[in-house]
Amino acid sequence: MSQPTIESILHEKRLFNPSEDFSKQARIKSMEEYRELYEKAKANPEAFWAELAENELHWFKKWDQVLDWQPPFAKWFVGGKINISYNCLDRHLTTWRKNKAALIWEGEPGDSRTLTYSQLHREVCQMANVIKQLGVKKGDRVGIYMPMIPEAAIAMLACARIGAPHTVIFGGFSAEALKDRLEDAEAKLVITADGGWRKDAIVPLKEQVDKALQAGAPSVDNVLVVQRTEQKIQMEPGRDHWWHDLQQNASGQCPAEEMDSEDMLFILYTSGTTGKPKGVVHTTGGYNLYSHITNQWAFDLQDTDVYWCTADVGWITGHSYIVYGPLSNGATTLMYEGAPRASNPGCLWDVVEKYGVTIFYTAPTAIRALMKMGERHPNARDLSSLRILGTVGEPINPEAWIWYNRVIGQGKCPIVDTWWQTETGGFMITPLPGATPTKPGSATLPFPGIIADVVDTEGEPVTNNSGGYLVVRHPWPGMMRTVYGDPERFRRTYWEYLRPKNGDYVYFAGDGAHRDEDGYFWVMGRVDDVINVSGHRLGTMEVESALVSHPAVAEAAVVGRPDEVKGEEIVAFVTLEGDRQPDEALEKELKQHVVNEIGALARPGEIRFSDDLPKTRSGKIMRRLLRSLASGQEISGDTSTLQDRTVLEKLRGGA
Repeated sequence: MSQPTIESILHEKRLFNPSEDFSKQARIKSMEEYRELYEKAKANPEAFWAELAENELHWFKKWDQVLDWQPPFAKWFVGGKINISYNCLDRHLTTWRKNKAALIWEGEPGDSRTLTYSQLHREVCQMANVIKQLGVKKGDRVGIYMPMIPEAAIAMLACARIGAPHTVIFGGFSAEALKDRLEDAEAKLVITADGGWRKDAIVPLKEQVDKALQAGAPSVDNVLVVQRTEQKIQMEPGRDHWWHDLQQNASGQCPAEEMDSEDMLFILYTSGTTGKPKGVVHTTGGYNLYSHITNQWAFDLQDTDVYWCTADVGWITGHSYIVYGPLSNGATTLMYEGAPRASNPGCLWDVVEKYGVTIFYTAPTAIRALMKMGERHPNARDLSSLRILGTVGEPINPEAWIWYNRVIGQGKCPIVDTWWQTETGGFMITPLPGATPTKPGSATLPFPGIIADVVDTEGEPVTNNSGGYLVVRHPWPGMMRTVYGDPERFRRTYWEYLRPKNGDYVYFAGDGAHRDEDGYFWVMGRVDDVINVSGHRLGTMEVESALVSHPAVAEAAVVGRPDEVKGEEIVAFVTLEGDRQPDEALEKELKQHVVNEIGALARPGEIRFSDDLPKTRSGKIMRRLLRSLASGQEISGDTSTLQDRTVLEKLRGGA
């Protein structure tokens, strides 16, 4: 195993107990109750999940088998018939929730909409009928490339309603990245908008779609365009259609398709360590249950809550905890188009105050950025409605945790620090706010039904407070089913990296962790070559491929270095073609080239030029050494396989 030993260096002893008042009204009220649920699930996982599936969801037909486990491939609720759009909408229409706010939306310029469950149901049915009118059938894939507007959620629910798997592509991705994902999914339709607002500027989404389709993605027959910013755009006759034109004549009724529990619900692309993005496949029944129950328990969802997850729908967090989880629970979920910006650095707190937000879920990156802005912005708003705070995307450092608790939560809000991934579908390790004493920087304990462990390179458990590899030992309903079109990559990437001596399959998350004497998990970050920038996982190969596609670049390697705001910042090491000499203009040009190829989130913070890169004798770039150089640390560990030691000296000297 080539990975070096992982060292545990964080020692945090502060403990925060839930208040008695909070625990009294919580769904899960004590550690005794948590342990009872955990042990029940561990003793008989299938019975545990079956009982929840029966009690929490609507099924058109009950399943024949709870779990079919052919490692590493799982099927949950085999033979069951279900529709997640029905569970998110239709079943609430026969209850008092019919006229409850389902979706509250606030646009960056200050415009807003509130849709009740009844109104949201009608708009979803209309879009579903329009999608069918454009030739999309059950099983066809639909690309969604949208700003944070209600139609993004409506499009997802409409696709799910008719059985057309969606692939939501983050609106910050470039035309090239968009094209790659549409091609891989073989999307038949793209749903987009003329543009969206972001930091007082228009993001030209339709323009990017046009570029992507000019470059490839021949499977796309139609483009459905929502009018948001009203700037002038090109509309190609016969291919491009305005949503508001087609909506006018669309029926507000569209029966939900009875889907097999294992029918594909969506593909969501996440970066891997190879150049091609991985299409993570989630299916219907197990994902519906897992996003539903994790949202309910981890955020103690109550009917009076106004719940706000600040993520984008283009990421798994937006899928599970803006759209599907909250709506399946009949909650009120809030979407915000904008972000803190020079013209309004306190905009997040404006939204909390305006709508009386009770649950606020955001990333450590955002918290650190808000810390930098100072306390005057939150202190100038009334945040007294808040009762639970959450974090997602990466481990949160204790300093940010304490600030979040003190300034935003005013010392009274439990903090739900969640560890999970695109691949897991929902929370894996998380506090339950009425039950779990929390420690700053720890995601605490596994969700009931999740059998997590920390192991060494042989797949054997390590002792407490020893660093190792974070694994999951038993399948769970929300797990990804495969990599789209590449089951062998799924097997290789997630299930065969670590194999215990007994031959069992364990899911390896790609993260290092240690477990303390109380059984609490402390996630220590990636152990592979994926960089976590602002909570977004970017494969090094994607960024490197973008750099090498520039005519001046011969070779490139990228690594992450710690950044107090973003979590990690990208540092690129580049060798140039021929006699090309580096200068500031070229560095600027290369950074912009990466933005054009992938998107702004992949822009390198620094580019270092070198005649060569540190490699093994077999030609593999030693990124471990580059990470040390980028972070200004001493080179440590084994360098015996290094081909040319003078390369390190030149890089260290900035030559």
